[in-house]
Amino acid sequence: MAHIFNFKIYYEDTDMGGIVYYANYFKFIERARSNLVAGIGIDQLELRTTGVTFVVQNVSAEYLEPARVDDNLRVETKVLDGSPVRWVLQQDIWRKQELIFKAKVTIVLVGSKGKPIRLLAKLRRPTLQ
Repeated sequence: MAHIFNFKIYYEDTDMGGIVYYANYFKFIERARSNLVAGIGIDQLELRTTGVTFVVQNVSAEYLEPARVDDNLRVETKVLDGSPVRWVLQQDIWRKQELIFKAKVTIVLVGSKGKPIRLLAKLRRPTLQ
């Protein structure tokens, strides 16, 4: 099952050519991950007060079609691997039935010393909503 995050493209998301600026795709998938984590019941701000935070360890992305102002898009996030130490996600951005961007993202939790730590049990086998 995939987690779905819907959003709209605004003028501020685009470059001078009216096309979504390439770096903004990373903001969109970050928002989707934050929404997913909140949906699992994890408060990232509270987590941070304990000295623990999520970091992206690796990302590979492919731009397939441009998005433009007023496009209604969705990010579909699927967990490929929920191991004890990392979370590997497939995050695809769709415009209706057209895949326009895809990324494979690996995230880890790091402790106060900046070293990876075991993922919370909720993240090892998440139930996506």
